[in-house]
Amino acid sequence: MTQVFHAQLDQAAFEPFALGSVQWLRRAGGNGNETLSGGIWKVSPEEAPEPFDLPIDQDETIYIVSGHLRIEVKGGHTLELTEGSMASFSKGAMTRWSVLEPTIEFFVYS
Repeated sequence: MTQVFHAQLDQAAFEPFALGSVQWLRRAGGNGNETLSGGIWKVSPEEAPEPFDLPIDQDETIYIVSGHLRIEVKGGHTLELTEGSMASFSKGAMTRWSVLEPTIEFFVYS
């Protein structure tokens, strides 16, 4: 059966996340086998005042709707991501994130 997931940006739909808050479009585990999930993450420098390490547990692709993140990839590049930037990280990547401006990010985990 084909499923369709649809949402609009809704401030009331955001819920607390490890840092910041998230509005889910699709959550993993819906049918027991599903690993794909995605949504919108909001975070501010006040919520993440210091850089934080984030090991990538599954493939992750992000699109910056607004704001500014700096992501350092261990053994790789340092990315300056601002409005309109995209990045994709493979499972197992070791990253360090800095929130430089209030940021809204669309993400997909797969």
